[in-house]
Formats: sequence, structure tokens, C-alpha cells
Amino acid sequence: MNPKPQSVFSSERDVVQPPLALPAGFSFDARLKMDGLAFLAALPAASVPAAFLDPQYRGVLDRLAYGNEGEGRGTARAGLMQMTAEIPRFVAAIERILLPSGHLFLWLDKFHLCSDFRDWFAATSLAAVDLVTWDKGRMGMGYRTRRQSEYVVVLQKAPCRAKGVWQAHDIPDVWPETVARGKGSVHPKPVGLQARLIAAVTHPGDVVVDPAAGSFSVLAACRKAGRTFLGCDIAG
Repeated sequence: MNPKPQSVFSSERDVVQPPLALPAGFSFDARLKMDGLAFLAALPAASVPAAFLDPQYRGVLDRLAYGNEGEGRGTARAGLMQMTAEIPRFVAAIERILLPSGHLFLWLDKFHLCSDFRDWFAATSLAAVDLVTWDKGRMGMGYRTRRQSEYVVVLQKAPCRAKGVWQAHDIPDVWPETVARGKGSVHPKPVGLQARLIAAVTHPGDVVVDPAAGSFSVLAACRKAGRTFLGCDIAG
């Protein structure tokens, strides 16, 4: 008789975060104002189970040249400090602080998803293990099809595994969630989706890092999920 095959899934996590001592000037669940790379460099290696990165890049504004920088939301987006060249450095710095089998949730637009963004993590042990499409419920720009979605690529630090690490198996890979664009939120992200992803790969009270927090939607997601936020933005 053949032995019963072992499942690659589980609803339990066997990854435990060690206590994290904060560097001087850092605070949990706060909107820190500082450079993201300096922030990451101050954190100890292999110390957190999850992080988010929503890079501010100019792929859409520059390469597709929609000509909307001079009006409305385009002006605000164009005015943000760009970090395209620094993205691989951010990804490598995040990989350093992740626990083994930890996760980085990397936000991308369609332009970068269709480009070879793998160069951003080619020098790390991170591997792309999943993708979630965020249906924003409203149409945006587009020469051909109109953009209605953004994407979060799920990257995992070696060793890559789902069993004992990812404890939720009811998250759809297309997630509808409408987000209000309030003042100061140039490209806000869905709190509900981020909260579900956080809960899937962390224990209650675990620390989740965001070194380019923008509108601090990950802070709101951590509060919703019962986790601890640690993050900053250069604009505060």
C-alpha cells in the first residue's frame, strides 16, 4: 500500500519571530520620517517575517508619456521623489532583514509587471511565489486597454515553502477593493487586501516593515490584522 501523500499546505505557522529591539529614534505603529535605506540598514538581520514595498517609479509617466503631469493627480505623482534606480537596493535590504522563508509583498503596475522586474531581486535569495491582482473598480489610463488593476508580487526568502509558513488558503488571486483617493494619498493601496496578506504570513503581534510607506496604508492594515507596524517615508 502506498503511503498517504503529505500535503504541502497547512493552516499553522512554525515560523516564530524573535524579539525585536528597536534602534534609537524608532517607534512601533508610528509614521516615521526618514530615508528608507537608512531605516532598513538600522534593523537587525533576519528579524521580521514580512515587509511591503510600493516603489515610486516613473515607468508610466515617463515611458508611456500620457502628458498628465501638469494637472490634478499627475502633478502630485510627478512631484514625489523617484526611487527607480534604488529599487534593487531596497529589495536587497529587505531580504537581509527578513526571517528565513519570510515574505516581501512588492507592488507593481502593469508596465513593470510586463517588463523584466526580476532584475530587482536577481542578486538575492528571493523568489516570486505568487501574484495577486487588485481590481480597483475604476478605469485609469491606457492607449489600448484601460488600467483598472495593480499587482502585488509575493516574493519569499529562501527556503521557499508554503507549509508551516502561509496559514490562509482562502485569499483569491483577484481581489476587488475600492479605495478612496483622499488628500495626500497619491497612490493609496487596499487596506483590506494587505491585512489579509499580513495575517497569512505572521502571528498576532508580529512586526511588519514598510520602508516607503507613502499613505501608511500598511499601518492601517496592521491595525486591522492585529500586527505591529514598523515603517517610514521620506516625506513623513
